Amino acid sequence: MRSAARLLLSLAATGLCVGLVAAPASAATATTAAETWKWGPTASSDYKGWASGSVRSSSSGLRIAGDLYDAGGARTCSWVTFKWLTDHGRYRTATFRNCSQSTPRAFRVNAGYMLLAKARVCRGTATRVTGRCSRWERVWTQGG
Repeated sequence: MRSAARLLLSLAATGLCVGLVAAPASAATATTAAETWKWGPTASSDYKGWASGSVRSSSSGLRIAGDLYDAGGARTCSWVTFKWLTDHGRYRTATFRNCSQSTPRAFRVNAGYMLLAKARVCRGTATRVTGRCSRWERVWTQGG
């Protein structure tokens, strides 16, 4: 009788240990899945340029991606500027332009670990922003 009880206890303990070891492994695979947040559309003040996209988590932080559209006339371009606050308390920026008037331009920014990201869309020439900008709109913020 004692040997049977010992056998059952050892099997139960082994099963319990296997269950404890298997649980963290399944939780680890669930946390490695990338999360995605959609943003936009954000339009310039004359509505001839707009951008939309997503923020996606990766192993090296966050990535802002999307498309910039330009519906303006000849010799005009649409510009999108991103400004984000890093986890070290510094602001970083990235700017993209599209002068095609018919084809959206894809863009991607590896922002790393950030606390806040904002975007604005402006109109301009092929070399610089001339005005007609939207207000800064939040693309992503930590905690919702």
